This record gives sequence, C-alpha cells and structure tokens, in this order.
Amino acid sequence: MGKASLTFTLALASIASVQHASADAILHAFDWNYSDVSAKATEIKNLGYKAVLVAPPLKSNSANSAWWQRYQPQDIRVIDHARGNKQSFQTMVNALNAQGVAVYADIVLNHMANERNGATDFPGSAAISTYNSNTTYWNNQKLFGDLTQGLFGGYDFNPANCISDYNDVWQVQNWRLCGGSGDTGLPDMNPNSWVVTQQRNYLTALKNMGVKGFRVDAAKHMTAYHLNQIFTSTIKTNMYVFGEIITGGGAGNLDNDRFLSPYLRDTDHKAYDFPLFHSIRNAFGFGGSMSSLVNPQAVGQAIDSFRAVTFTINHDIPLNSGFRSWIMDATDEKLAYAYIMGRDGGKPLIFSDSTGTDTNRWVNAYKAPHIAAMIRFHNTVQGQGMEVLAHNSCAILFRRGEEGMVGINKCTSQQNFSVNTNNRFKWYRNYRDVLTNNALVYINSSSYTFALPARTARMWLPE
Repeated sequence: MGKASLTFTLALASIASVQHASADAILHAFDWNYSDVSAKATEIKNLGYKAVLVAPPLKSNSANSAWWQRYQPQDIRVIDHARGNKQSFQTMVNALNAQGVAVYADIVLNHMANERNGATDFPGSAAISTYNSNTTYWNNQKLFGDLTQGLFGGYDFNPANCISDYNDVWQVQNWRLCGGSGDTGLPDMNPNSWVVTQQRNYLTALKNMGVKGFRVDAAKHMTAYHLNQIFTSTIKTNMYVFGEIITGGGAGNLDNDRFLSPYLRDTDHKAYDFPLFHSIRNAFGFGGSMSSLVNPQAVGQAIDSFRAVTFTINHDIPLNSGFRSWIMDATDEKLAYAYIMGRDGGKPLIFSDSTGTDTNRWVNAYKAPHIAAMIRFHNTVQGQGMEVLAHNSCAILFRRGEEGMVGINKCTSQQNFSVNTNNRFKWYRNYRDVLTNNALVYINSSSYTFALPARTARMWLPE
C-alpha cells in the first residue's frame, strides 16, 4: 500500500445528517459470566459505554461451557446455563441500570436445541423431573409459566427439513439449520399462536426485569410475519431491537437483497450493518480506496444510519469457520474502529470476547487504551454533523462540527491534506489527538495542512 506522500487541496465533500439519533456505544460482553459483567459495571460506565449486550438469558446445557451452547435453548421459561442464572442475571441488570448503562439481551427465538435425537418436546420429561425435584431453585429461575408442564411439542415446529439452498428465502426462513452427516438440525419454531404467545411472555418478562433492548439471533431465518407477531408495540416501547442478518455486502449482494433489505422494509427493527462492514473491509483491503467511505450509504453500501449497529468485528466472524476470512489485519481493525467511532451515524458495537479465540486477541478489548480513547471522542461529538474535508485512496479526513476531527491513513507513507478552515474549526485553540494525547493541531489562518502518519488514525478534540 506504499504510495508517495500527496498534498491535496480538495473540494469539500459533505455527508448530510438527515437524522441524528443517539449513537451510544455498545459493549458486546460476548459469553461473559453475568457475575463478571456485574463486577465491572462501574468500570463499564466510566469507560463511556451506554449499553452492554449479554449472553442469551434462557436454559441451556449448564454443564457445557462452549459458547454455542447459549444458542441451543432448552427452555425459555427459565434462565440457567454455564454463564449464570436468573439471580445473577437480575443482579447484573440492576448493577448496570444503577450506572445508567442499558442491558441488551441476546435472544434466540428461531429454534430450540438440537438434542435428544432430534426431540421436539421441550424442555423434555427429564427436565420436568429435574424441576420437580428442586422446586425452590427452579421457581427462583423462572421467568414465566408452569414448570410442572412442558412448553413446546411437535406441532410447534416446522417440518424437519434441512436447508439445502441458502439462496432460497422459503427454505432459509422455514427449514432447519443442519450440520450435515445426518444431523437433524435445530428444530425450527412454527409461528402459531401458542409459540408466539410464549415468546411474547418471554420478552415481556425480560423487559420487566429491566432489560432495555434485544438482539434477535438468526433473524435471517425468521419471517417478518413471525417477528412482527412477537414484537408488539407494547414490547417494543422504549426498547432497542436489532437483528442479525449476515450478508456479504450491500446493494447487489444476494443476501442483502433477499434478506436484509426485506427485513428492514417489513419490520421497524434495527440491524447489524454488514453492508458498511464490507465497505470498510474493501476500503482497507489491497486495491481498495478510502474514498469509498465518504458516503457508502448513498450507493447502497451501508444501511440507514439511524437503524445501524456498526462494527469492525463481531462474534460470528472469528467463531464460525465460514466467516473467518473476514477478519481484518489488527492494525486495519484499529483504524476501522476510528472510522465507526468517529463518523456520524450508527451505534458502534465493541466486541470483547471471553472464549480466548485467536490467541486472546479480543479478550479485554473493551478497555484497550485506543478503544477507551475512541469512546471518549465518540461521546464528546454526539449530535455534531459530519463533513468530509479530504480523501484519496489512502486516507480520509473529516470533522464533526467544530468539536472534533478524524484522520485515518491506511497506507505506508504519510498523507498530507491542505484544507480551508474558515467557519469549520475553532481558531486559536489546541486540538489534541485522544489516541496519542499529543499530535496537536493549532489553527490560526484560513488554510491548514493536516499530516497523517503512515498506518495511523488521529482523533482530535479541542482543549
């Protein structure tokens, strides 16, 4: 990516902020113990996070600590798994709410667990016997319902067909996710009135515990009809709801056009901005141009900013073999964080892992010094419009009103941008880069040349 240093005086390109929405940073405490989240509530608040996405609150195999077990529901009436139970979940919610930090619950509504030779009675007779053998404990873990009875039976599931064509919308939304080699797959819920009522009861119970938002796992595999039946206006009021629909790009990408765009059209939910993620990957990749990040939404390569959960990495990418090629170079990921944390639009999500994948690369990422500094910048410039001041294939420079500036250079040589400063910055004030606590900018004339060192981001705030 090495290119000669260039000095540009560029025509200004602006991104109009049609709708300013609160773009609070979300910590994805991926597969953390609920008790660990509780213990860090004050630290999380002091770092500047406004919400925490936590492990699915349901019953799954508590003897298996593998992360994917939390996505194998055995019963949605109780919370009990390897990362906590209802008591520790409530303690966590209370601790975060006391700090003014919202809890977003990861929820699994598409399917139940693949277990007991493909059984479709949940939670099953053995679980009911366990409940009855210790009613005090299990009633304390109960969210709703009668634990002396089962919850779902065979009529509550779609036919036991495995998805064979992931481009077929009907199959993807009505058949099962299977693993091959005779695997019968995850029993796919049928949106009949009983199922919908129980799922509403589940979400209502979580909301009553103080949960402020829901991430809908596998939303790609649910029909808009099913989702809209579950998420009544009462459940959605004062809640942040966003879905997981993985795509390989924006407009023109098959997954986007067949799944994400219809989801956004047919529900009022938010979603992971996979189109923007791929725009970022492409921009930072070999042969990509940072100019493509000036306004990707204008060309269908990002979703509406007020509906977007933005990210540079999420748990699906490193922990699923099919997506590992999407992992960015560590330096590029850091620079990409500066983009999503500096830009106007979207709620940025910071993935902080507990599994230790990739040699602990994302363990404790939530409090890395550069992330903490970026959150500070992000929170300071909330509500400020965005104007791109200069860009080329290597770098981009933009401001957030007069309250902040961001410069990102992906290349291996310094990039210089000369810009007109009139009515764009605070004059006779130092702007200090929060990432280095140095790199001062002092503007006292109508032109200023910003120097962006190789493979570096700058995020300046006025002193």
